[in-house]
Amino acid sequence: MRESEVERYLGVEVKKRGGVSWKWAGTMGVPDRIVLLPQGKILFVEVKTKGGRLSKVQQLIHRKMGTLGIEV
Repeated sequence: MRESEVERYLGVEVKKRGGVSWKWAGTMGVPDRIVLLPQGKILFVEVKTKGGRLSKVQQLIHRKMGTLGIEV
């Protein structure tokens, strides 16, 4: 399964739950998607295929987000 297929699946599942999934582009290392769900829930989602790995920049950004209490 390609990342584009995983992203499409994510979008369908988020929509079923009444939310939206936006592509987050432009900043290297930032998670692929921001997901907004009912009741004010916000998720940052990094989309990978099975066996996919985070780049060094992604690891750095995700760790930084973690220090701020944000789960990716």
